[in-house]
Amino acid sequence: MAELVLREDRDGLTVLTLNRPEKLNALTVALFQELRDHVEAIAGDEAVRCVVLRGAGKCFSAGNDLADIGAGKTPPSRGWHSETLRMMEKMPKPVIAAVHSHCYTGALEVALACDFILAADDAKFADTHGRWALTPVWGMSQRLPRRVGIATAKRMTFTAETVPAAEALRIGLAEYVVPLASFDAEIEKLGRRIADNSPFSHAAAKRLLEATDARPLDAGLAWEWQESEGRGPDAAERIARFLKK
Repeated sequence: MAELVLREDRDGLTVLTLNRPEKLNALTVALFQELRDHVEAIAGDEAVRCVVLRGAGKCFSAGNDLADIGAGKTPPSRGWHSETLRMMEKMPKPVIAAVHSHCYTGALEVALACDFILAADDAKFADTHGRWALTPVWGMSQRLPRRVGIATAKRMTFTAETVPAAEALRIGLAEYVVPLASFDAEIEKLGRRIADNSPFSHAAAKRLLEATDARPLDAGLAWEWQESEGRGPDAAERIARFLKK
């Protein structure tokens, strides 16, 4: 049986690929279990310095597999999907969602749990919970407004409209957009640029940003100087290398 999430390690850069291309990478309980297993393994893997999450074939993911839902497939516990995405979100490594073509509902919730979204110019995003009489339980109601603002999140939620890549960039949903023809090259370039920097700094910065998100500025500044982890074990080597240039 084919793996539902593939892992490829590239000298510090790890690419996780949702691997149900024949079903547009629709999300099932079984696929989520494999994603969770990879997240648990990568979180403690010091060789991994950056993670990219993408989809195989024609798109990132068309979203929840309605056939899986209709068949009564249930997760191991209540809140299990949300817990899995929170585990990915809190990994002490940058996690980038690389989105091409469809990224709908559950797939958008997965992408939002990454640190930011790199979009191909054919990317299309939507929250279609309302179309199917569903409500979010994987984090949409919390992460989407934090990314795009509450009014824009409400518009996407109430209309279930499809947001193209250019609009996703304008509203802050996608961090930047590249032509589909250069998408693979940009994934490698971005991942390598991140992986080349200090894993200590990445982990510390993620903890600071997470802890102070939406706090008043003075409270955030106080947290930063009280909780900042200072200089990492690779600082001296990195500075010496620069000074030798």
